[in-house]
Amino acid sequence: MWVRPVPLFIGLRYVAARRRQQFISFINGFSLLGMALGVMALIVVTSVMNGFDRELKTRILSVVPHGFVEKEGGLEDWRGAAEQLVQQPHVEAASPFVRGFALLGSGNESYGVEFQGVDPVALRNVSEVGEHMVLGSLDSLQPRSYNIVLGRILARQLNVIPGDSVILTLPEVVITPAGIFPRTKRFTVSGVFSVGAQVDQSMALVHIEDAGRLLRMPGRAQGLQLRFDDMNNALGRVSGYADELGEGFSGEDWSKSQGSLFQAVKMEKTVVTLMLMIIVAVAAFNIVSALVLMVADKRSDIAVLRTLGLTSRQIMGVFVVQGSAIGIIGAVAGALLGILIALNLTDMVSWVENVLGAKIFDPRVFFVSFLPSEFRTADAVTVLTAAILMSLLATLFPAWRAAQIEPAEALRYE
Repeated sequence: MWVRPVPLFIGLRYVAARRRQQFISFINGFSLLGMALGVMALIVVTSVMNGFDRELKTRILSVVPHGFVEKEGGLEDWRGAAEQLVQQPHVEAASPFVRGFALLGSGNESYGVEFQGVDPVALRNVSEVGEHMVLGSLDSLQPRSYNIVLGRILARQLNVIPGDSVILTLPEVVITPAGIFPRTKRFTVSGVFSVGAQVDQSMALVHIEDAGRLLRMPGRAQGLQLRFDDMNNALGRVSGYADELGEGFSGEDWSKSQGSLFQAVKMEKTVVTLMLMIIVAVAAFNIVSALVLMVADKRSDIAVLRTLGLTSRQIMGVFVVQGSAIGIIGAVAGALLGILIALNLTDMVSWVENVLGAKIFDPRVFFVSFLPSEFRTADAVTVLTAAILMSLLATLFPAWRAAQIEPAEALRYE
């Protein structure tokens, strides 16, 4: 024999309040709307943060190698070491490099940069910077040419174009009979690249032979840049590969060389998510308010149900079902709307830009000139689960208060 679950049946009936309970109906609808908006906002915002994280990783790691292997004192036979590394699992290519930090100046402008000495031919196997050249060519980096390739923002800050000269000043001094002077070298700008990321502002490229002379490492490479078949395959492997080359070798992957930037993005996503979760919490408090009013309005109904044989636990179940139904309906509706927006957000923003005839993200100011969005099922499941749990917890206290109502006391004044 089929037994109807009474708390579930009555709780769902209470969700749709009758006409004489318009105020309670309004509170229920407001709670549902607040829950839907909170869940929708969380899913959309987390998708946008995922999109920015993806864009930064894709753009930066298309130029910055996935890993670095260095040797103390420099590497003379870099080709032999490169052949050994390419034999390792997931490693596709290796390229020699020499790098250092300096002050790059032109006229009255000076900026700190990381300059890298590279082999332009081998570099193409580990970096796509050659495909992002907007002026000049990477092939202009020839031995003893003392040419330099700059990022777009750095070139704009220095107000230089190909053919102009810049002064590279190292954090060292030379002692001469005339006094103490910083080590400087004049380079000619031969190219400008634009990746659309932070490296456009902080990186400069020169030929490895020129950099070696400048850093007093002639004929040697500081180490090797590595490219993996997938950037995630570099995580945790580079150090082990470096140890296999012998004593004095060390390695780091992109999570360490660029980790601070991606950690900042991850932290920002976490903080924004927690802040927006307050919207869901407010919606949950609205459920508490709605249930408290419902319990006060249904005192006589509760008394009748108790006299008909319902236990305190069943009465509590009625209002848990009612509050949870409001939260679940709102959360599911918000999740569906949030997923729909997240999947089409980039196209929606582009349409708005076309209608307004203006760019929301000015490419002259922002590295990413559009609003990226990447929906991840795990994020949506986490948000939806948190919203449903908060809705469930919000029902417990009003439901417990309803279960404490005594039939005789409730019916005394009816």
